[in-house]
Amino acid sequence: MRIAVVDGQGGGIGKHITERLRREFGEKIEIIALGTNSAATSLMLKAGANEGATGENAIVHTVPDVDVIVGSLSILVANSMLGEVTPKMVTAIGSSKAQKVLLPIGRNRVEVIGVQREPLPHYIDRLIEHLKSFLEEGKQDV
Repeated sequence: MRIAVVDGQGGGIGKHITERLRREFGEKIEIIALGTNSAATSLMLKAGANEGATGENAIVHTVPDVDVIVGSLSILVANSMLGEVTPKMVTAIGSSKAQKVLLPIGRNRVEVIGVQREPLPHYIDRLIEHLKSFLEEGKQDV
């Protein structure tokens, strides 16, 4: 399974997601770090991503070829992350046939009603459990 982790700004969310994915699934999955900037990509690579790329073209080019895209809700909001997420990135991510598993966090002026605010580690725990069930249901081969 190929999982793209998309993050920007400081890259902290992507780093934590990448570390947990690697710890939980080991080498059974391929993690592609896609950063809106080089700092975010670098942190995700250090956290265990197999490969990484930076910027709009890298994201637009890569997301059609992955099985799952993970990140914060901000990756589907044009001009979020202080303008780092471009409309082309949002279109590519939203149009990708990949399963999107998004954390309901970010300063993007979007509130998801019915979602309780929790610390980042709790959201990542839920993300991991969701991906485990995704694999168990046979939606993707490992």
